[in-house]
Amino acid sequence: MAIQTLLGIDLGGTKVEGAIIEYSSAEPLEMKTLLRTRIPTEKEKGYEHIIKQIKKLVDKIEEESGRKFDSIGIGTPGAIDPTSQLMKNSNTTALNGMPFRKDLQKALGVDLNIANDANCFALAEAKLGVVTQENLDADVVFGVIMGTGVGGGLVVNGKILNGRHGIGGEWGHNFLHESGGACYCGKAGCVETVLSGTGLQKFYKSQTGNDKSLKDIHQAYKDKSDEQAVATIERLIKYFGIGISTIVNMIDPDVIILGGGVGNIPELYKEGVESVKEYVFNPDLQTAILKPSLGDSAGVFGAALLTSNG
Repeated sequence: MAIQTLLGIDLGGTKVEGAIIEYSSAEPLEMKTLLRTRIPTEKEKGYEHIIKQIKKLVDKIEEESGRKFDSIGIGTPGAIDPTSQLMKNSNTTALNGMPFRKDLQKALGVDLNIANDANCFALAEAKLGVVTQENLDADVVFGVIMGTGVGGGLVVNGKILNGRHGIGGEWGHNFLHESGGACYCGKAGCVETVLSGTGLQKFYKSQTGNDKSLKDIHQAYKDKSDEQAVATIERLIKYFGIGISTIVNMIDPDVIILGGGVGNIPELYKEGVESVKEYVFNPDLQTAILKPSLGDSAGVFGAALLTSNG
């Protein structure tokens, strides 16, 4: 297959990032980053300003690269509803209820391929990242993002599975435990409220009255210097096992990749995996649970891959 030149845009709450990559899915895999840049999202200025910022970034990229693109991949927080074509479930709330694809396509004058940012993460790690680098035989890949919030993306046979409602892989807003409390989505006890970095810090504060960063909580857990820090990380390990077991039981992926800041906690790859084994509906656990390899590049690379023809 010929090498393709692809443009991806990763729309985040604080920044809009763009990258041009050269990519070929033929063996041996080839991928090269030609250009990568970012500008602030400035989401507090509202929906129309976000559209203008994306256009500003695309214009900047095309000017710097001397290239014009007739198709662009966009990774977004939230998802576009397949029926209404309106954005939903975005923590950049200015996007919700808006005809984002239509308005952005009008502003840019090109075809757009849009997917949730967790799906872009999963796609990039499946086709460019750890799955490919480890030479794994993986038809089904589930990508988890556990950071400020919790999201999930599902890739089957190299393609994103969006689902009937556009929420395929949306793991973060299933019920996990009532102690998580209220969630921004309107429900309570969601995976996001229990397993996110924000949720873990909130739980620690509820037990101690003190604010402490997740990094400091984890260090105190390792030092065994703070019994509530130990309890917080042990709770994470337990409910990680319960939460991930539902993914295994329902989808039975070959690989699960853990992204986001919480995914950097090393105990998840040993004690956490043992916890999954306790709850999964199988005598053993053969699913590979892995760290991502692309770092913060996964989102924008995955967005670019949305426009790939192979």
